[in-house]
Amino acid sequence: MDRLKTFLIYTLIVVGFIILSEFLINVGLNSQYKQITRTDDTKEVQIYQAEATLANGRIRGIIQNIDSDISNKYAKFSFYSERNVFLGKKFIEINKLENGEVQPIELFFKLEGVKSYSVEIVDEKDNTEEIELLPKDLTRPEVLLTTAILLLMFW
Repeated sequence: MDRLKTFLIYTLIVVGFIILSEFLINVGLNSQYKQITRTDDTKEVQIYQAEATLANGRIRGIIQNIDSDISNKYAKFSFYSERNVFLGKKFIEINKLENGEVQPIELFFKLEGVKSYSVEIVDEKDNTEEIELLPKDLTRPEVLLTTAILLLMFW
């Protein structure tokens, strides 16, 4: 019986540590992100989250076809510093969108000191000075699965 109580105590300690770690990591990482401003008025691209830290950033939004043909074009994201110095650009290919259809955007970038960005719809992709994207954030189930696998490996 003592062995079962000890096992239960250790299990509760590990679960408590996982919950506390998850909370502290999420609070610590998300508190570093600050809003960045948009400097254009492209109506086809609607952004609902644009944030950056000192080293990287993320932009989430949608591209919506509004009374124009934007199929086979690119959304060009240009990034600028606090003093309006060009830092880099990234192109997102626009799928064939019928009138009123939407395409989600999720862009994770690694640039230092981004304070503003602009978006425009262009016909061609220019690969000079294009930045590399970071991989997407892991989803909650992926994080839990990875944690469970690591626990099983080190148990």
